[in-house]
Amino acid sequence: MEIARTPLDGVLLIKPKIWGDARGFFVETWQRDRYAKAGIPADFVQDNHSRSRKHILRGLHFQKNYPQGKLVSVSLGEVFDVVVDIRPDSPTRGQWYGAVLTGENQHQLWVPPGMAHGFCVLSDIAHFHYKCTEFYHPEDEGAIRWNDPDIAIAWPVAEPVVSAKDAAAPFWREMRERL
Repeated sequence: MEIARTPLDGVLLIKPKIWGDARGFFVETWQRDRYAKAGIPADFVQDNHSRSRKHILRGLHFQKNYPQGKLVSVSLGEVFDVVVDIRPDSPTRGQWYGAVLTGENQHQLWVPPGMAHGFCVLSDIAHFHYKCTEFYHPEDEGAIRWNDPDIAIAWPVAEPVVSAKDAAAPFWREMRERL
């Protein structure tokens, strides 16, 4: 597998080796020792699977007191996946990184704890997977507005479909002093 460092410290783009022929393909999506050598912990406690349709945007979500590290991937379809650094002492705080994850390229993104995360579906349907290092605590959830002008994410969809909760999320300038 190939590990690509990103401009955000600790965020990794993983490009697993794909073995394929006319019958289909095989890809190893997790191997504890190999991923640990890349700096990704082995202590995942929860796996999640999300199915969404075209132009759905989910995010930008995070947990305040129980931050989750996430290894994310797509098994079917295509998404634009985004990470925003919200760590208080980080030199890249308030900056974002985005990557296209697809069922074809099998790329994965390692999102370390302390980041806000979201994605937008580019295909008709997408199956999105998360391996998480912390359990989900609904009472601990936080969000930043997906179209925050200070963060200025270049989403590839002009008018995505967002939940009422995500549409009403606070802006970064309202959140940054409390995190």
